[in-house]
Amino acid sequence: MNNCPVGESLCYTNIMKTYIVGNWKMNFSVGESSVYLHKLLQKVRAARDLKIVVAPSTIALQPLSLQTDRKKIRLAAQTANPHDFGAYTGEVSFTQLRGIVDYCIIGHSERRHIFHETDKDVRNAVAAALRNGITPILCIGETETERTFGETYDVLRDQLLGGLSQVSTEDIAKVMIAYEPVWAISTTSDARLASPDDISAVTQFIRHTLEDTYSKKVASEIPILYGGSVRPSNAGAYLTIPDINGLLIGGASLIGEQFLDIIETARRVQS
Repeated sequence: MNNCPVGESLCYTNIMKTYIVGNWKMNFSVGESSVYLHKLLQKVRAARDLKIVVAPSTIALQPLSLQTDRKKIRLAAQTANPHDFGAYTGEVSFTQLRGIVDYCIIGHSERRHIFHETDKDVRNAVAAALRNGITPILCIGETETERTFGETYDVLRDQLLGGLSQVSTEDIAKVMIAYEPVWAISTTSDARLASPDDISAVTQFIRHTLEDTYSKKVASEIPILYGGSVRPSNAGAYLTIPDINGLLIGGASLIGEQFLDIIETARRVQS
């Protein structure tokens, strides 16, 4: 990765909660989701400074919202339509998810690259989430080609500011950011994982950009998560990176033992 265009003197205080977010993607039936959540609830302990969030398929959200203990585990949607209502066959709006989920993953690389969601789609979704009292988890990340050509920070700046372009200074504190380098997602090779130095440089860049756009207070208080082939063997290293406030987990969140192991790692890092 190219050197981050941020001075070394920047320092942000990391005193906020830790978030462990499991993105189940298009896995598990409603019944399987319910059984898995039940097992997690039996083993997860409530903690004030550690927030556990799972993002099941849309069809499982409503029944799981009646099942979960929100002191232990909260729900996130994986996507939603930014229109509050209308003739959009097959879509689910943030308005319909209000009261069911507390969070929504927005701008995930799979939504951007497979379903061709644009920066306009992403910023409209962020605005709709906030309008409906749902915390947006705005995902940003560069592809391998963009990284190779030295475009990482241009891409991240465009995605970050594009996603937040309709967010006021009053609402920005309600947003979370997730850095997911596309080139590191779903890799089984340790050599292709993002290094702590790479991630630290990006988080500094994100906070510097937020400071320039909003304020240093905002920059220091917005939670930044990391996602990209997170598993029990590397979760601890990622969670000890300065300015990382949690993890967005894909494959490992589908395996109970691995997900619980990561949660316990987060507890140990916090203590």
